[in-house]
Amino acid sequence: MTFNLLEQIAAGFIGAALLLGLIRLIIGPDAPDRVISADTMSVIITAGLTVFAAYFNSALFLDVALVYGAISFIGIIAISRVIEGGKS
Repeated sequence: MTFNLLEQIAAGFIGAALLLGLIRLIIGPDAPDRVISADTMSVIITAGLTVFAAYFNSALFLDVALVYGAISFIGIIAISRVIEGGKS
């Protein structure tokens, strides 16, 4: 299997977005900036998993993307609550 042009462009954009998110995660001046960066990267990874599902023509990657998205959402909410100080 080889990537066609559209899939190559999508993979390139996903890789560039991950790189930019990683840079923000490293140099983010505050903890909330880092949390937002981690959330953004988890969404990008979920998008990457859906591209892999289309490339390999496998629904398994879609299931993995769904579970990964749900778990990363719960994790980001938990980290945000810790940073906020557990306020209601």
